[in-house]
This record gives sequence, C-alpha cells and structure tokens, in this order.
Amino acid sequence: MSRVIRFHQYGGPEVLRIETVDVPAPGPGEVRIRVRALGLNRAEALLRSGNYIETPTFPSGLGLEAAGIVEAVGDGVDGFAPGDAVSIIPPRSMVRWPAYGELATYPAGLVVKHPPSLSWKEAAALWMPYLTAYGALIDIARLRCGDFVVITAASSSVGLAAIQIARMVGATPIAVTRTSAKRQALLDFGATHVVASAEEDLETKLKAIAGPHGVRVVLDAIGGPIFEPLTAAMSPGGILLEYGGLSPEPTPFPLFAVLAKTLTLRGYLVHEITGDPQRLENARTFILDGLQSGALRPTIDRIFLFEEIVEAHRYLEANQQFGKIVVTL
Repeated sequence: MSRVIRFHQYGGPEVLRIETVDVPAPGPGEVRIRVRALGLNRAEALLRSGNYIETPTFPSGLGLEAAGIVEAVGDGVDGFAPGDAVSIIPPRSMVRWPAYGELATYPAGLVVKHPPSLSWKEAAALWMPYLTAYGALIDIARLRCGDFVVITAASSSVGLAAIQIARMVGATPIAVTRTSAKRQALLDFGATHVVASAEEDLETKLKAIAGPHGVRVVLDAIGGPIFEPLTAAMSPGGILLEYGGLSPEPTPFPLFAVLAKTLTLRGYLVHEITGDPQRLENARTFILDGLQSGALRPTIDRIFLFEEIVEAHRYLEANQQFGKIVVTL
C-alpha cells in the first residue's frame, strides 16, 4: 500500500486528496521508486483545473518530477538495482505515470542516476526545467556565444535554468519579469540585464540593450500582448519559442514584424526532446556536464511536506516563487 495524491474532479488546490492505494509490482522494463522529493510544475495545476493538454480519467494522479530510491525493478531492466539513488525525466503522460506518491513506477528509460552531489530536493527540481530550457535554446535555437536571448517569466525554474544555460554557452541573458521586485535577485543569479515589463517600455528597453543587431532568440512562457514588443526587438531571422501561455489575454499575431524580419514563431514542448532517444541523450550529457562543472545548479524556492500539497499548489499559483517548489516525503 502507498499514499498517493489524487483528484476526483476539476477544481482548485482543495480538490487534491491524499489516499491509500495498492501499487502493483513493476512490469517488464519498469522501475519502482520510493519517492523522497517531488518537484512541482505549473502543468500539474493546469491538469488539476482542467486546462492542460492531457485529459485525466477520474480519480487521477498527477506529477512530473520525482527523486528517490529504487525499490524494485521489472524483468529486462539493466543498469538499476534496489538502493540506487535516481531521479525522473518527465514522462509524456503524468496521468499514466504520476509522480505524486510514496511509490512511483516509471519506464527504465526515464530513470536517471543523478550526481551524488545533488540532494533529493535538487534532484527532484532538475529535469523539467533544464530539459525544457536546453531543448528550446540549444537543440532548436542553437544559441551561441554572442547571442542576445530574452527569457520571460525569468524567475521560474525554467527561466533560471535558461539563464544558466545561456551563460554556459556565452550568450547574453536578458531576464524579463513583471515588476522590479525580483530585479536584484535575477542580476545576482546571473542575468546580464533585467527588464520589468509592467514598469518599463519593453520594446524600448530591449532595443537599447541589444543594439542594432537585435535579439536573436526569445524564450517565452507568457504569450498575450507581450508578443508585439518582443518581436519588435528581434533581429532578422530570429526565433521566438513559446512554451507556455500564462497570459489570460489574447495573443496577437505580429504580422508585419514577422514578415519584415522573416521571424520564426514556434510552439515548443519538452516532449520533443524526451520522446527522441538521441536528442534526450544529448540533453542529458549537456546537463550532467553542466552540473559537474558547476555551471548548472537547481534553485529551490520553498519546500513543503507531502501532507501540505494543497498549500503547495496554492503557493504555486500565487506566482511568487524564485525557482522550484519542492515537496518532501
């Protein structure tokens, strides 16, 4: 028997329940993990509220990131044994492979022996932000030394990972945040420039920072009216990668900027990386090398207990965090 977190209907954080269920033995090619820490993601709040790209069957589990100890392995699994310290690459379906529980089972291909230098909390905060940022910036945009890159929602775990990755390859990260409250924290973290979009003219500031060459790469989680000033500041042939949609307002299509500059506006999901074995292996190598060199390090904002999952989701939706929210067991 294992305690798990499930929900029986769409709604706010209060619909999350801790329940006790039977957890079957791992099947062929699977690994069962005794979970020690969970990393929270906005996708989980979207699934819970009925606004995610995946449709749950009730009662539904949820969760995309976990770290823990291998408890059992199924037939045909090589390279893992009970007692191994591991973390999880986010699965395509959190309904099929939910992380929120004392025990969780995953395909062996999604299980990674993380560096021993990482704590359980850091390991649970690793793969979603760094795979997301790597896939957009390195795999797709080919971010390189000398590029200017704009990173919106910069204080999120993906935003902070993107700042570190940009610096790792010699690019100039421009962090965009709503107000100046987190300006100094972002500068201290490694952003070369910070723009408060609710307090400053975004287009003017970005053009002043990037100069006549403009911004080649934009990593955006927001959408909405911000598209127009972002694209106005981009360089000819630039690329904007959209991986979110946090704005409740409509997103205008900046037709004339796209035409005049031959811009690429591209939707992006981390599944593009995790679903391709070779791209995933390249990403894992890049991230593990960055961890070893010290260029990459997960940032933990706040830690909740498993029993505080409702409060943790409320905090997630308050958008106050700087880095990752983690739940420990």
